[in-house]
Amino acid sequence: MKSKKKAVNPYPIERVLKMIVGKWKTIILWHLGTGKKRYGELKRLIPNTSEKMLIQSLRALEKDGLVARKVYPVIPPRVEYSLTRKSKSLTKILCSLDQWGKKNA
Repeated sequence: MKSKKKAVNPYPIERVLKMIVGKWKTIILWHLGTGKKRYGELKRLIPNTSEKMLIQSLRALEKDGLVARKVYPVIPPRVEYSLTRKSKSLTKILCSLDQWGKKNA
């Protein structure tokens, strides 16, 4: 019986892009770069996204360890999203992309 080994992707950039590229993922990371946000704040900051897409994007970012979700034990429930230590290092890269976009897009 052959054992199935998971193929290792030799291109780290491809792994990174899978984590941060999505219709709204980069925009969410951009907004969280300025500090913690509640779901409603993110929805107001990204009005063109549907609730379904925003939730899916937040869950995917959380799963990949880029966004932390903190639930406060209060009524009504309060949830805050923030960048993780891992994703904070992306802030400079996103700022560079923003500057490039302002000059070239």
